[in-house]
Amino acid sequence: MSTDRTLRLATRGSDLAMRQAAFVQERVGTRRRPVELVEIETEGDRIRDELIADLGRIGAFVHALDQEVVDGDCDAAVHSMKDMPTEFAEGMVVAAVPERAAAGDLLVTRDGKELDDLHEGAVVGTSSLRRTAQLLHARPDLDVRPLRGNVDTRVEKLLAPELQREHERRMDTEGEDASKEMREYNVDPEGVLDDENEDLAELEEDDDEFDQTVEEWFDGLSELERGALGQEYDHGFDAIVLAEAGLERSGLRHKIGTSRLPMDEFVPSPAQGAIAVTASDEEVVSRLRKKLDHAPTRVAVTVERTILAELGGGCVAPLGVHATVQGDTVTVRAQVLSTDGTEVVAESRDLPIERHAEAAAEFAADLADRGAADLIAAAAED
Repeated sequence: MSTDRTLRLATRGSDLAMRQAAFVQERVGTRRRPVELVEIETEGDRIRDELIADLGRIGAFVHALDQEVVDGDCDAAVHSMKDMPTEFAEGMVVAAVPERAAAGDLLVTRDGKELDDLHEGAVVGTSSLRRTAQLLHARPDLDVRPLRGNVDTRVEKLLAPELQREHERRMDTEGEDASKEMREYNVDPEGVLDDENEDLAELEEDDDEFDQTVEEWFDGLSELERGALGQEYDHGFDAIVLAEAGLERSGLRHKIGTSRLPMDEFVPSPAQGAIAVTASDEEVVSRLRKKLDHAPTRVAVTVERTILAELGGGCVAPLGVHATVQGDTVTVRAQVLSTDGTEVVAESRDLPIERHAEAAAEFAADLADRGAADLIAAAAED
């Protein structure tokens, strides 16, 4: 634990991670014991040109933060719980699990289309093996392509092609207007501009296409749209899939078109939408738990992560698990797919809350016997 009164909280530097850490900071910090955010670069941040699954293991965004705590440089660390491995560094525990945000996935398009509204062969971007398999299971005709980056970067890549084309059209039109003005003032007596603009007459008919200059149009764009203008991209996407919680926490939920994907078909990743705060010092653990912990969320994510651990899916298999607490029962749905979405093992079950972890392990064993283990093994080989 820090020797001063300030509690040091390790976090990644992405916008979403900083917002999640600020959420914890606001609820834990006091005048006597303020909370300082410490930005840490993780392995997942450094390896920018690989998909998460290609990093070979879950925890690419976690270990560096927890190591800061183990080494005594920070008191606690904030994680997106779905990124966490099922085994922790020695001495580390999940000190607190705040109430979970929305756990499901959103289809993100420029105009809020539903999945069924996408045209045949539409290009959909995702970094997740689970989402890829679920998309192909629901719509085998889709062209699902890899997409990596922070939440805002992914949305910018969706918007980039159309906005960049629009910018180019406006720039071209403004240049053509300048050429027309030169003609009117006889700046081109030799007729050079006529040679370069054979379709001038047609263009002049459309000279009122834009009622703003390029600068005025740019000034009217949102920050997200301006980012898209400078964004490099490999593909033009018709849609992308993102976690609702991440889009909401990033402040982008209502700045782009979205539709919810049905959670019975698109079962979320274990612990999706949940934040975990890890620590090792008993005093820090006690303080964080008292201030932040939400018992129903902790029970639900314990069930989800127990099934994940028992099946051994990690990041290498298309696996979704989602649990909710209803009185003395935990209702859980699990789904394991082949990587191409053609095979699926899915089941829902009610578990007794008093033995939820043990019952979750038994449920995982039943899923394995029904073929989930074979699908996970095949995915690992791929």
